[in-house]
Amino acid sequence: MQVLVTGGAGYIGSHACKALARAGHLPVTYDNLSRGFRSAVRWGPLEEGDLNDRKRLEAVVARYRPEAVMHFAALSYVGESVAEPALYYRNNVAGSLTLLEVLVRHGVHHLVFSSTCATYGNPRQLPLREDHPQEPINPYGASKLMIERMLRDFGAAYGLRSLSLRYFNAAGADPDGEIGEMHDPETHLVPIALQAALGQREKIQVFGDDYDTPDGSCIRDYIHVTDLADAHLLALDYLRGGGASTHLNLGSGHGHSVFEVIDEARRVTGRPIAMEIAPRRPGDPPVLTATAARAREVLGWQPRHPELAAILEHAWAWHKNGSRASN
Repeated sequence: MQVLVTGGAGYIGSHACKALARAGHLPVTYDNLSRGFRSAVRWGPLEEGDLNDRKRLEAVVARYRPEAVMHFAALSYVGESVAEPALYYRNNVAGSLTLLEVLVRHGVHHLVFSSTCATYGNPRQLPLREDHPQEPINPYGASKLMIERMLRDFGAAYGLRSLSLRYFNAAGADPDGEIGEMHDPETHLVPIALQAALGQREKIQVFGDDYDTPDGSCIRDYIHVTDLADAHLLALDYLRGGGASTHLNLGSGHGHSVFEVIDEARRVTGRPIAMEIAPRRPGDPPVLTATAARAREVLGWQPRHPELAAILEHAWAWHKNGSRASN
């Protein structure tokens, strides 16, 4: 089966491409490389293009005639979305609309969507369940929620079946060391901590140590990137098997504080990691954790690397071997 993977040159998309290839499918990456990396595309062809370039997208879909799509392509910096909302609505929402129109035109009826817990906004109760109200507090989360709404409407009108996966904090790296996490600028805690361990940055900032949590720092739900990739593959099988459109959380089911992650990074690397306390960031809730019971029930998904130690060990192996420089 040929699967179109939008954003397949990015962090999670590239891991999904490897999972697809291992399952015997051909992932066709469609990426404008504005934030992805050419070297991360290793398991199938790369077709450069932007989602808003309808002519180019039509040509790629017509050439490969994919049976399904995994849709990762999106801008994903919360702060940037607040400063430049037009960029996010143009890229994420308008780009996704173009994609859906092209898929309907070419008779592609299965889509797995990379959504986010940011669609929920500030949690009213924890752990977050799929029926929690969706009240995003930034344009990034709002853009993803709008795409979920478009998928429901396209399903009702055109028969497009989709599965939206709302995941929490993706982290870690391919256990084989072939690909890993890299963003420019880097904003994620795990790679920042490992960069500090490598001496690539002087210290790590902790945004607030006075939250109502056991150690005062924010608590987040970390999920291994290869477990996310596995879930996308199971979602594809679910849709191909006739499963109805739905949405599912992907998380570990428990949280780790910022201080816990830094301490574990020190243990795994065996190196000092300097840190400083900085003011809280606006809109950061004290705790964000998920329940992924429905993903286990609907997909039979079972994370293979649920422990924070494994996440950091795999990420560290990739970072210290200089793979960042090659990506």
